Amino acid sequence: MREHLVPPHGGQLINLLATQERTFELQAESRGWHSWDLSARQLCDLELLLTGGFSPLRGFMSRADYEGVCCKMRLGDGTLWPIPIIFDVSEEFARSTAPGETIALRDPEGVMLAVLHVAEVWKPDRLAEAEAVYGTVSTEHPGVEYLLNQTHPWYIGGRLEGVQLPSHYDFRALRLTPSELRAEFIRLGWRRVVAFQTRNPMHRAHQELTLRAAKQVEANLLIHPSIGMTKPGDVEYYVRVRCYQAILARYPKATVKLALLPLAMRLGGPREALWHAIVRKNHGCSHIIVGRDHAGPGKNSAGTPFYGPYAAQELFRAHEHELGVNMVAFNMMVYLEDQDAYFPEDEVPPGARALDLSGTELRRRLAEGREIPAWFTFPEVARELQRSYPSRHRQGFTLFFTGLSGAGKSTIANVLRVKFLEMGGRPVTLLDGDIVRKHLSSELGFSREHRDINIRRIGFVASEISKNGGIAICAPIAPYDQIRKEVRAMVQAHGRFVLVHVATPLAVCESRDRKERQGFIGVNERDVESSSSHVTGG
Repeated sequence: MREHLVPPHGGQLINLLATQERTFELQAESRGWHSWDLSARQLCDLELLLTGGFSPLRGFMSRADYEGVCCKMRLGDGTLWPIPIIFDVSEEFARSTAPGETIALRDPEGVMLAVLHVAEVWKPDRLAEAEAVYGTVSTEHPGVEYLLNQTHPWYIGGRLEGVQLPSHYDFRALRLTPSELRAEFIRLGWRRVVAFQTRNPMHRAHQELTLRAAKQVEANLLIHPSIGMTKPGDVEYYVRVRCYQAILARYPKATVKLALLPLAMRLGGPREALWHAIVRKNHGCSHIIVGRDHAGPGKNSAGTPFYGPYAAQELFRAHEHELGVNMVAFNMMVYLEDQDAYFPEDEVPPGARALDLSGTELRRRLAEGREIPAWFTFPEVARELQRSYPSRHRQGFTLFFTGLSGAGKSTIANVLRVKFLEMGGRPVTLLDGDIVRKHLSSELGFSREHRDINIRRIGFVASEISKNGGIAICAPIAPYDQIRKEVRAMVQAHGRFVLVHVATPLAVCESRDRKERQGFIGVNERDVESSSSHVTGG
């Protein structure tokens, strides 16, 4: 059957999965290779590379492609591409790897998913990358924060051969590769398809916007949410997908399809809008909706947006012809009370009362168990959100004490533990530094790297406790703000996080220091108090 869909970016849909015979060869040869356990972002990028979602890329970018993308949004051959797709590794791993070698890429369980044929190893200027791609070096931007603080300092470029795709056990019928989604469009007889990218639950405004967009360009609608890494604090994708499924019945039959995209968002605003268009083009979409602050991270701590509200539309318009994907531009949708309907803000009559509910206000209402207005969302979506977000008195939380050795962290933590147990109603777990060292981290020393590993383990356990409605009280020595921020992000995905800096004077800590471990975080190394501490004790 002849395909009448938009061609993939670069003209060919790339498939990097090896044949079964070649897969057996790679698995046999891999025993002598270096291997790398992929991060969550690397897993997302790898999956879209292997399936052709990132066509025309055939692997992680070379240095020339990377620098061309950062500086000019161009691959080495001149093809438009706005976001670097890189493979980052530690300095130790980079120095033990040379061009011409082959690396086995594994998931967290050790399963080999692909092999990377190393072409280049280099140390990039990540500050320059942040400025070029995100337009800022401020770590208040979540994409920049990840790049500068969570990305490894060395990059490896090279060609990929896929062994198998990452395993997924959830929503399998909705996880369609580019070739599968294209085949589905052909089966349905769809030629014009408008994609809707989202990382949030859909409400009445989104439904009205997508209906208008599909009608405007006489196309069918693909709801194509990103379910890889998004912004810390976003609604987890399990909840979002159930909301998307609930809202499908609100559309005319046979006009809409839901599919999930394993994309790790960078929140790069205008550049990311182009990237989203390329990825949807590879999936067979002829159009994409670009709304207000598309793929932006919002505002910084001073209340200033990182990107202009319609900067993404402006950049898209400048490259629309070359992209080969048509933009359906929309302003923010607002609710007009007297008409009981949603309209783009530029269509609101003078003097009309327009209502909107921010994401912050929605989360506050959910946390407090307050009603969500019927004009804002549909009852079935509201029920799903309320079911998934218990009211504040039922939520788990983490208290994280930090301070010098001898500051009194463990004493305060033990008192609080007893008081919470007296009150009852929730399980309470104390994760004291010495206890965790004994039972979870006995093999670790006191280097900066090992301290961070220990705190990361505590954070993971605390996040699981909070997720299940319990109270985690953590009392380690955690002097470094960056690892504390990492723990905060882990916990806040599931519950509340309160950082308590126990600011006991140094002389008092010295008099109490019974451990006498020179050169570790005792009285010999000052604790770095975070500016984001919620409480300061004495």
